[in-house]
Amino acid sequence: MTEVLFILVAIIVAYVIYVIVSEQKTTSTSAVSQAKPEKPVEAVKQSTPQSAPKIEKVAAVKSVASATRKPEPASATQHAGKRGLKNPNTDEVATTYSNYRFTKRWIKEALVAEGLLDKVYKNDELNAEIEATIKGAVVKLEALDKYRA
Repeated sequence: MTEVLFILVAIIVAYVIYVIVSEQKTTSTSAVSQAKPEKPVEAVKQSTPQSAPKIEKVAAVKSVASATRKPEPASATQHAGKRGLKNPNTDEVATTYSNYRFTKRWIKEALVAEGLLDKVYKNDELNAEIEATIKGAVVKLEALDKYRA
C-alpha cells in the first residue's frame, strides 16, 4: 500500500514540476517577443518599391507558364501512382507481390485459374526455373483488365 502511495505522490510531483517549467517557457518567450523592437513603418515602405517590379515580373512569367501548360487528366495521375493487382471478388489491391513466398493466396490462385501456372507451388518446391516462370506469369496477370488496379 505504501508503494502505491509513493508512486502516486511521485507522479503528482513530476506533473507539478512539468507545469511550472512549461509556464516559465511560455512567459520567457512572450517576454522576448515583446522586447524586440519592430521595424519602423517608413523603413518598410522604402524597401518595398525596389523589390515590387521583380515580384510583378516573376508573377507574370509564372502566369504565362501556367497558361501554356496543358492540364493532365486526373485519371492518368491517379493510375500512375497505383500499381498493383486487384482482387475482382473483394476489390482488395495488393501492391507487394514480387516475392512468391510472400504473395497473397488469392494471387496464387488467380495465376492458376487464368492458366498461367500449372499449380500453386509450395515454398520448398521453388527453384530458379519456377521463379522465372512465376515472374512471367505475374506480368501477364498484371496485363489482364480484370486484375488491374
